[in-house]
Amino acid sequence: MLIFEKIRWKNFLSTGNQYSEINLQKSKTTLIIGSNGAGKSTVLDALTFSLFGKPFRKINKSQLINTTNEKDCRVEVEFLVNDINWKVIRGIKPNIFEIHRDNKCLDQFSSANDQQKWLEQNVVKMNYKSFTQIVILGSSTFVPFMQLSSSNRREVIEDLLDIKIFSSMNNIIKDKLKLVKDEVRTLDLKKESLVDKVDMQKNFISEIDCQNKANIDSKKSKIELLLKEENDLVSVTKSKNEEMNNLQNTLEKYVGATDKLRKLGTIKGTISNKVLTITKKHEFFKQNSVCPTCKQDIEEDFRLNNISDAQGKIDELQSGYQELEEAIKKEEEREHHFTILSKEITQLTHGISQNNTRISGCHRQVRDLEQEIQGLTHQIANRNTEKEKLKSFEKSLGDTYNSLASKKDTINYYDFSYDLLKDGGVKSKIIKKYLPLINKQVNRYLHMMDFYINFTLDEEFNETVQSPIHDNFSYSSFSEGEKMRIDLALLFTWREVARFKNSVNTNLLIMDEVFDSSLDGFGTEEFLKIIRFVIQDANVFVISHKTGMDDRFGNVLKFEKVKGFSGVAL
Repeated sequence: MLIFEKIRWKNFLSTGNQYSEINLQKSKTTLIIGSNGAGKSTVLDALTFSLFGKPFRKINKSQLINTTNEKDCRVEVEFLVNDINWKVIRGIKPNIFEIHRDNKCLDQFSSANDQQKWLEQNVVKMNYKSFTQIVILGSSTFVPFMQLSSSNRREVIEDLLDIKIFSSMNNIIKDKLKLVKDEVRTLDLKKESLVDKVDMQKNFISEIDCQNKANIDSKKSKIELLLKEENDLVSVTKSKNEEMNNLQNTLEKYVGATDKLRKLGTIKGTISNKVLTITKKHEFFKQNSVCPTCKQDIEEDFRLNNISDAQGKIDELQSGYQELEEAIKKEEEREHHFTILSKEITQLTHGISQNNTRISGCHRQVRDLEQEIQGLTHQIANRNTEKEKLKSFEKSLGDTYNSLASKKDTINYYDFSYDLLKDGGVKSKIIKKYLPLINKQVNRYLHMMDFYINFTLDEEFNETVQSPIHDNFSYSSFSEGEKMRIDLALLFTWREVARFKNSVNTNLLIMDEVFDSSLDGFGTEEFLKIIRFVIQDANVFVISHKTGMDDRFGNVLKFEKVKGFSGVAL
């Protein structure tokens, strides 16, 4: 399967030097909106240019580069094929064409044409015509399948069924399948349509009920957890406040220790200086009996009195010094306790602040969740209209089953499995075997859109259209809105066959302005249900000018033009 993941571009058409990027897997359904000229359809041109070297719309390659910046035009697309990551990069001024496999650029020895051929045949498994029939349904510049020439129709089908390797298809007409009575075929097709509608409506209602109820329960659980967290935080905060008050009271005991310690240190220095001075005096008189300056004898009584006096002062100062040391040690211990308590109080204050912030956050989250629950409850209350529609579908289905029961003939559907590719070995046989599946799917989708005709393609891909009112209609006979339904049915059918055949199976489906003119309101509603509940394994992008559809899509991208440059609004 070809899974598109991401596309981005810059200096491309009206886009400036900043990359515009779209995640192609973000949602099953995405609505692209914007005013005229805002660049909504640029994604179509960027996608086809990156893969096939030419835009989707009729624009010359030289006109793709932004006219303001005039250089460094670049488009990148990333996709996955069989668990292998691919990236294709194209650029103008300078010209770039790079193919990356698992983040490694492949050798570029061959010509650009050969690289393009290899990319289409071996990686993408589609050419430009097939891509625009299976992946993109455009507006004015798009040529629907029914407006293609016979040869181009054949080319699309051959790509779809992966049968180009077989021999020529010049004489492929075989015996056509016999059709059962129009009444039986119409009733059977109507029955299948109603079954799909009933299932689709049940899924829709179930989604409203189950999803919304699950969301409500989930949000209620979150509220309970938030309230519990809030209560726990309040309790913890209260405990921290009490602890902090106790610490602050204890801290008062140790206030002033630093100042007192500084004063004691000053006294200590003073005493030390005095001790030093007296000690020098004591040593002088103890060691000298003659004055070293005048060389006269020092009286012995005078010398001994000074020695005794100095010794007494030294003893007294040393005693005071010891007391001072004890006082300093005590104040140091008080200062140490003050420091520890201050740090603890700071940590508690920070913790209390964090808790208060989280408590406020819990309050806000609970309020938001309660508002969301109110909205979901309102949605559940308004589902009665959809239930009435389901009853109507079920009644019509019951009536149709009763009508079919009275008929003798039944429709036999051919089992188109992969083994059919081995039978015959020629295109004519394979196409003939797939045509009933194709026609069945086309009519299935037509009836889903309340277009009750019998649309049949033959082996030459010419159409036969029958209705309960008129026979032998052609595609060109219908209104634009009816043609659009046929185009959509064919597009969905090609994707279904591709998925079944696994030839060009892809997750991407882009529709440009399909709602804006041709589909009426009822057709729009049924179409939205088809892309939501019927189309399998697809990421559907719808480009539209139509308003009021935002809530019908899982994701909405708005394009806008700012200062002359287009881009995705943030």
